[in-house]
Parts: sequence; structure tokens; C-alpha cells
Amino acid sequence: MNGPGIQLTLAPELRLFAPPSRRADRIPTPTDGSSSLGHVVESAGVPLTEVGRLLVDGREVPVSYVPQDGEHIEVRGVSRPQEVPGAPLRFLLDVHLGTLARRLRLLGVDAAYENEDIGDPALATLSATERRVLLSRDRGLLRRREIWAGAYVYSDNPDEQLRDVLSRFAPALDPWTRCTACNGTLRAADKESVGDRLEGGTHRSYDVFAQCADCERVYWRGAHHARLERIVSEAVEEFGRFGRLVRSPGPA
Repeated sequence: MNGPGIQLTLAPELRLFAPPSRRADRIPTPTDGSSSLGHVVESAGVPLTEVGRLLVDGREVPVSYVPQDGEHIEVRGVSRPQEVPGAPLRFLLDVHLGTLARRLRLLGVDAAYENEDIGDPALATLSATERRVLLSRDRGLLRRREIWAGAYVYSDNPDEQLRDVLSRFAPALDPWTRCTACNGTLRAADKESVGDRLEGGTHRSYDVFAQCADCERVYWRGAHHARLERIVSEAVEEFGRFGRLVRSPGPA
């Protein structure tokens, strides 16, 4: 590019997106004189989903701003908790985030997820159609213009992923109210109504059940309940802005 030269400073949390040589303060950056600041930031490797305020010599500008020669651009990260106006807070997760999807559902958070890879175009379209925040570790996917809203998941560790999403968006938590398999709503079920779906040992050992209103999967306080209870209690303790804590049986 032979247009105006600017100096670009990325917030510390955004520097992981840039090549190592471009992670310092005030990196000289050529522009073409016509591209928007949003384009310049994306060219530096940063998805716009991760960008908060943009400051030009200290004054805030929109992503559509066209940088001028000699300006210093500061790219801030998103503020937390991040507000997502325009629709109820709901999520859509790509195929690589199945564990995170199940944990969000365990906490009562609306989290759509497909077990099979339906492809980036379909995911982006679904995000727009259902107005869901698309969660992904794929930077290319998050750069698709048709997504309604998105967020990069910074860790590959499920515990850290959950904390990241909860701290960033502060969703209302309503544990034990969603099916971890399909995202449907759980309802209390009596033993007689679900008896034909239970193995003999489960039928003899448990008396309290819940059933998904959509896929009809049955839940009870099984062998894994203590581990799931830990996930729920830690999340509620740290991010405890939730509507109601329903003491229904957790997933087995």
C-alpha cells in the first residue's frame, strides 16, 4: 500500500491475533487511503467481534472511519460485561465447542449447537436468522459479514471457555432447566411416566426424574451428578446473576 501511513496500537488482549512482529505499541501501518478502519483492523488479524472502542489520536470513531496520514489508532477490546442489544441473549456454537454448549445448557443458557459440521455459511446464516451470538475459535468464521453477532472463544480448555463466556456476556443462569443434549426445556416427570425408558438398576435406585419436553430424554441424579453440581455451584458463585435456581434433577 502506498497511501497514508498510520500508527496502530492493539490492546494487550488483542495482540494474540496479530503476527509477533506487530504486537508492540505504535506499529507503523500503511493504508490505501480509502479502506475503512474496520478493514485495516481486520487486515491486522483482529476479528471485529473482539473490537470495542476505536480511538484516533484520542477521539472515538466508528469502524467506517477512513484513517488519515500520521494518525495514531488505538484498538480497544470489548468491555465486559458486553451488551448485545436487539434480541434475547442466545448463543450458537460451532462444531468444535460441544463441551461448552453442554455446560451452558446445564446452567440454563440457550445454546444452539450442531453435532455435525454444517459449514461456515450455514452457521453465519443461522446466527443472523435466529439472532444468536456465534461462539467460535475460528477467526475466519467470525469475519463473515452475515453473522448477527459473534465472539472468539480464547481458550481450548472447557473450564476456561465457560468462565470466558460467562464473564463476557453475563447471561442469566437458571441451572438444571435445559436438556444438555438438545437445548430443550426440562420438566419434572414421575417415575411411572418414564419407567419404560429406564434400565432396571436406574428404576430401582432413583425416584426423582426430569424429562426434556422436546427430545423426551430422561434425567436423574446419576453417578456424574456430583461433577455437574460442582460446575453449576462454581458458576453460580462467581457469576451468580440468575433468574431462579431450580432444584430439579440434574443430568445423569
